[in-house]
Amino acid sequence: MKSTQPVQTVRKSKCPDTRTCFNLKGARILIEVLLEERVDTVFGYPGGAVLHIYDELYHVQDRIVHYRSQHEQGAVHMADGYARSTGKVGVAIVTSGPGATNAVTGIATAHMDSVPLVVISGQVPRSLMGSQAFQEVDTIGITRPCCKQNFLVRDASQLATTVREAFRVARSGRPGPVVVDIPKDVAAETAPYSCPGPLQEATVPRAVEIDNDTLMQVVDSLLEANRPIFYIGGGVVSAGASAELRELAEQLSIPVTPTLMGLGAFPSSHPLCLGMLGMHGTYWANMAISTADLILAVGVRFDDRVTGKVEEFGREAKIIHIDIDPGSLNKIIPAHIPICGDAKKILCRILELVAASGPEKEQVQTRRRGWLDQIASWKETTSLTCLHSEEVIQPQYLMRELYRNCHRDAIITTDVGQHQMWAAQYCGLDGPRQWITSGGLGTMGFGLPAAIGAQLGNRGRQVIAMIGDGGFMMTYQELATAVRYEIPVKVVIMNNRFLGMVRQWQELFHDNRRSQVECENPTDFVRLAEAFGARGLRTSDPKTLAEFLNEGFSIPGVVVMDVHVAQVENVYPMVPSGAALRDMVLGPVETAGPQSPKGKHLSDF
Repeated sequence: MKSTQPVQTVRKSKCPDTRTCFNLKGARILIEVLLEERVDTVFGYPGGAVLHIYDELYHVQDRIVHYRSQHEQGAVHMADGYARSTGKVGVAIVTSGPGATNAVTGIATAHMDSVPLVVISGQVPRSLMGSQAFQEVDTIGITRPCCKQNFLVRDASQLATTVREAFRVARSGRPGPVVVDIPKDVAAETAPYSCPGPLQEATVPRAVEIDNDTLMQVVDSLLEANRPIFYIGGGVVSAGASAELRELAEQLSIPVTPTLMGLGAFPSSHPLCLGMLGMHGTYWANMAISTADLILAVGVRFDDRVTGKVEEFGREAKIIHIDIDPGSLNKIIPAHIPICGDAKKILCRILELVAASGPEKEQVQTRRRGWLDQIASWKETTSLTCLHSEEVIQPQYLMRELYRNCHRDAIITTDVGQHQMWAAQYCGLDGPRQWITSGGLGTMGFGLPAAIGAQLGNRGRQVIAMIGDGGFMMTYQELATAVRYEIPVKVVIMNNRFLGMVRQWQELFHDNRRSQVECENPTDFVRLAEAFGARGLRTSDPKTLAEFLNEGFSIPGVVVMDVHVAQVENVYPMVPSGAALRDMVLGPVETAGPQSPKGKHLSDF
């Protein structure tokens, strides 16, 4: 099947006709193409190799707003958060040398999670390339493994075409970051620039040939299965396929389990939602996918944190895999029916074919009651335990109270670690693009700058950075960015004075040898926030936690809420590395066994 490739979108030109041509500096050509692409928000950090670009940005401040980060990593994470929350292509500008290398973590983060970015890097003049000039690095070589595509522009006459292509590549197929490296003298030289021709106001997809025979096989499989399950990922969000997925699940009474990246693509409050699956997924989601006879995987890549022991994953199931990226099909788990294409269009066609099935659909819903009853019994067997104490704030209780007291359409960003997993387990999300997290790369320091970018893309909505004390220390300087531009993000720090997830693994798998994970002299985050001009609050009292969160959320501007929680709590359920999903550890060793016949002790591994 041919994949859907969106055609480039262009704006209505201000030029009188398509023959109009100008001689412009390369930097100005870049700006003109950004305007063509309807870019109005850019993140970055200036430096010597991009001075010509920043000089041109000065002249278009009324049309392109630039937000200067405190570090290039922060700039790219901001562009990432902006892109994930809006569906637009995020744009970042960095200088040569350390500017480009500082940006690599952000580029790799976006690449792993399929986020459309265009990162523009400066480069030393062409005559100095290869001479180890001041602030020279091989940006193309460094970024090649961690971006979708990169370009070195060797002539100003190539700039317009190259940058347009960068946007097309970033947003088409499986989205991803694209790097455009521009030598300083290319940005300074003049070249002809032609305005685009009469323009279309919206993206118009090319015609797609859909293999009806294959789709009929899918529909027949869905109707025949007794224990089907939808396994969905970030590709559903990228494709805008949430509505189609929900309709199909409801029509055929099929339960849905999202990956970490798929949270929000199917409403967490829906009766058919099983919650996240995988290493720290729910017991019932992992049991359901382990015993299903049909798995319809949409927009997923069968990540190791999801599959556990590959040989055991879905071993009883017929697997149908839908993905826009042909490289993801049959890469880890062979599919009985692999389908390459746009998830939204394919689900639409499946819905049409299901509608034509007539009475058979109603019979299927009746037949599936036993499967749904089985899942309900798993939910009764064991559940996510929201621990509560009168003496100390339990992390699970913090996440539950955060969800209870935030807006229903709030956007939540996270770093990586224990707080990320607890937030995924306890913060229900009912809409796509509400959950922004570093999934594939697992980047500490992502949450705060991503929240800033998300807030700028969603003015008026509540944006919360739910982060750990370790990750906060990696990019806390971006508080200055939020305060400077009056970006009212709310930061909730789950402060356990440990690198929590590393400590958990040291405790469980390295005989509790704690090596370099304790924060012996914890930072005063309230005073730190105040030093940046933000409001700082602190609590360790579980009895007043709800009031504390409400107070912080209601204060205008940037607020940092330092929440001290129990120090050595562990994230459960947990599937040890290399184990099958059935072999979950459901709680501490002394209580794991009796909770369920499927629960195991860590000593079993």
